[in-house]
Formats: sequence, C-alpha cells, structure tokens
Amino acid sequence: MAAENRQREVQRSNAEACPVVNSMRVIGETWRLNVLYALRDGEMRFNELKRATNARSRTLSQTLETLMDHGLVERRSEEAAPIAVYYSLTEKGAALGPVFDDLEAWADEWLDAEWP
Repeated sequence: MAAENRQREVQRSNAEACPVVNSMRVIGETWRLNVLYALRDGEMRFNELKRATNARSRTLSQTLETLMDHGLVERRSEEAAPIAVYYSLTEKGAALGPVFDDLEAWADEWLDAEWP
C-alpha cells in the first residue's frame, strides 16, 4: 500500500512539473497511439480500425472508449441497415497531427533502422 501511495505521489508531482508527462498519460499508451495514428487519414469503421491496428476487439473497444472520454475521438452511427458505426478524430485529436509528424522526423533521424 505504501508503494502505491508513493507511486501516485510521484506521478502527481511529475504531471504538475511537466505537461509532457500529463499528455503522455492521456495518449502515450501503445493502443491509443495506434488508433490515433490510424485515424489521421479520416474516419474508419470498427473492423477497419481493428485491421489497421491489429488490436483485439475488446482492446480496441476499450481504447476507443478511453479516447472518446478524453475528447480525442468521436463516434458516428448510421442507422440504415446494416447499422454502421464510424470513428474519427475530433478537432482536439486532429491537433496531434503535427506531433506525429515531428515524432516521425525524430525517429527517422535518431532511431536505428533495426529498432523493433
């Protein structure tokens, strides 16, 4: 219990000290990054996202729910048969585009090509 309290204290102080830490708590999880990156090109249906990210259905559902809770992704339904559900980036989510571009440029310059 003491270790958990200490960990929360460290996380709280880090988040207050650095906005990057707080940002990474929201988007830094692997599946979240994969979904955000996949949606950069426009809206996608659930199964399209599943194929694009190689996520399992449950993982993708949870990730989409979290991203919607944070206001980064929105869901749109078409009620015509068959019912179609689409996911897309909100304005807030789309604003991450330059961040992804900068990370790609950094990776191209600094990461070894053999990096997994």
